[in-house]
Amino acid sequence: MYRSIEGQVYTRQEYMGGIPTCRVTQFDTGNLKTPFPVMLSLEGEEASQVRDIALEAARVSAVRVLEKMAPNAYHLKVRRYPHQILREHKMAMGAGADRISDGMRRAFGKPVGHAVRSQIGMILLTIYTTADHVDAAKEALRKASHKLPTPTRVIIEGLN
Repeated sequence: MYRSIEGQVYTRQEYMGGIPTCRVTQFDTGNLKTPFPVMLSLEGEEASQVRDIALEAARVSAVRVLEKMAPNAYHLKVRRYPHQILREHKMAMGAGADRISDGMRRAFGKPVGHAVRSQIGMILLTIYTTADHVDAAKEALRKASHKLPTPTRVIIEGLN
């Protein structure tokens, strides 16, 4: 429903009220002090909208794999902030709803969440790690890609 990019960008929060908070809790996790030589990135292959809930689910699944297979030998970074605000026109359902509902009259919608508008080739997640833990980082990004609504690919830099 929210996967396709439609309409104008809707980001000005100061003009609207009742916006739920962003669900991504941490944008940088792991060992933040150590510089790691290898960088693995998860890149989107199609233009789509990625909800903040999907980004958070991808981050959590990647961290779960990395904590088990490469503890304290990674730095995971969520590379995009969900600025786009999603709106939904909630319709009344059930018996007698036809007397309450106004249909599509003034159907601007209420804010329900946030999303990232990702274009082709946009990097969503990055893992910095050592050469010994490249396989663990690949597996973490593979599992994270299952949580995202767009097809992705892994790009590896810094590995000789």
